[in-house]
Amino acid sequence: MKIGITCYPVYGGSGVVATELGKALAAKGHCIHFIAYSMPFRLGHIAENIRFHEVNVNAYPLFEYPPYTLNLTSKIVDTVKYEELDILHMHYAIPHATSALLARQILEKEGIRIPIVTTLHGTDITIVGQDPSFAPVVNYSINESDGVTAVSDWLRAETLKSDINADIEVIPNFIDTDRFRRLPREHFKQAICPNGEKLLVHVSNFRPVKRATEVVDVFHRLQQKGHGIKLLLVGDGPDRTSAEHRARDLGVYDDVRFLGKQEPVEEILSIADVFMMPSGSETFGLAALEAMACGVPVIASRIGGLPELVIDGETGFLCELGDLEGYTQAADRLLSDKDLHARMATASRIRAQNEFDISKIVPRYEAYYEQVMDKAALAIQ
Repeated sequence: MKIGITCYPVYGGSGVVATELGKALAAKGHCIHFIAYSMPFRLGHIAENIRFHEVNVNAYPLFEYPPYTLNLTSKIVDTVKYEELDILHMHYAIPHATSALLARQILEKEGIRIPIVTTLHGTDITIVGQDPSFAPVVNYSINESDGVTAVSDWLRAETLKSDINADIEVIPNFIDTDRFRRLPREHFKQAICPNGEKLLVHVSNFRPVKRATEVVDVFHRLQQKGHGIKLLLVGDGPDRTSAEHRARDLGVYDDVRFLGKQEPVEEILSIADVFMMPSGSETFGLAALEAMACGVPVIASRIGGLPELVIDGETGFLCELGDLEGYTQAADRLLSDKDLHARMATASRIRAQNEFDISKIVPRYEAYYEQVMDKAALAIQ
């Protein structure tokens, strides 16, 4: 099968999922064509049956803003025609699915009908889709796609609250549990925690919705309770400076390390004792799944799709949004009770393997592609 995939190629959950899906499909013999404005972050290198088609964005004086959606449309048309793609998989409704639908109309004039699958990741519904200036385009892009998937039951329900009549298939995010596992990194941990301290870790793109400063606040409270503990903050974004200032204000900066964007992140997760995700919005929580696969209990906010991933009291703890005392108490329990921590660490790893391993999820996408292509073929007969 020849599959075209478009995603945001930057550091973030949707781009990671799209890239890892493409790599996994290629490993199973499919020919994958990534179409984006730059090489996807997790792609690394181009394999024999993985190709990258760069979208060139030209800045003409006539345009105040570069018309990326139109450039993407033209590249999709070109790639479908000359690579003879069987199906397009667009990650995010706009601009990706929108461009794909326009490309499909252009291609149909030449007798080419390309099926389109759109995967919804979250903000295309919860933020962009709620904006009246975008909502009609978002709704049209979803409704006119040949197939639509969402990464959680919560996101599917949220999507259907809008003017959406599409039949949405839930296919959760996934992880390669052979890659994401507890690795022997004792020397690394000793360098970070020279006196045997425990380690709290947070990974995100440091947007305000990730609430990274709350992680610093909880870390400070844990130190006040007498825990010997260090904090690693992984990633970068607009709230990194705020988190740094908060650490200085609380007097804990010397015990906090800001590592920026890191790859491979599993080496960092392998030395973590607790992973914290106090997000204000989280459709699935891929970073939390990565931690769970590495045997790290997760403390997260009880919002969005996180309750579908983190089993409260079994693989970690869920707390009410913004409940700093609740987060602190949960971390205190994990850091104080070795048996509880060991049980939750083991349960986290088992859940990641049994429910979200790439070997279980990728076949679901393959079956869905076949279903969508069969349906599209019948529609034109």
